[in-house]
Amino acid sequence: MMSYEAYMKQVIQPMRDELTNVGFTELRTPEEVEQALSGAKGTALVVVNSVCGCAAGLARPAVAHSLRHSVKPDHLYTVFAGQDKEATAKAREYFEGYPPSSPSFALMKDGKLVTMIERHQIENNDLATISKLLTDAYDQYCQ
Repeated sequence: MMSYEAYMKQVIQPMRDELTNVGFTELRTPEEVEQALSGAKGTALVVVNSVCGCAAGLARPAVAHSLRHSVKPDHLYTVFAGQDKEATAKAREYFEGYPPSSPSFALMKDGKLVTMIERHQIENNDLATISKLLTDAYDQYCQ
């Protein structure tokens, strides 16, 4: 019989792959988050991935679509809420002024948060609208 943890890893892996396959680096420990985000130069998109339906149906496909845009962040990172709890908690320390939200997108510049797209902006929109929220942010902060 498969353990719950082994089962969840098997179920979650395609959700992780959906982002790593388009160039995201997973940050799975607080140390990896600190190393990637602390004093980072340039722009970084941090996707707080999750199991929720809006992450699967909207967030991950929209972020993949947004990366076809001519202007993109320099770095792409992801943490997985509910799975890599300590890494997610560490990443959220950088999202000052925003309550925990998953899925969500944080755009950072030189290690500082410049804009945040929260779950409520994702779950009530379609893929094209969410992608445009991202590409508008790229145009504003990543040039």
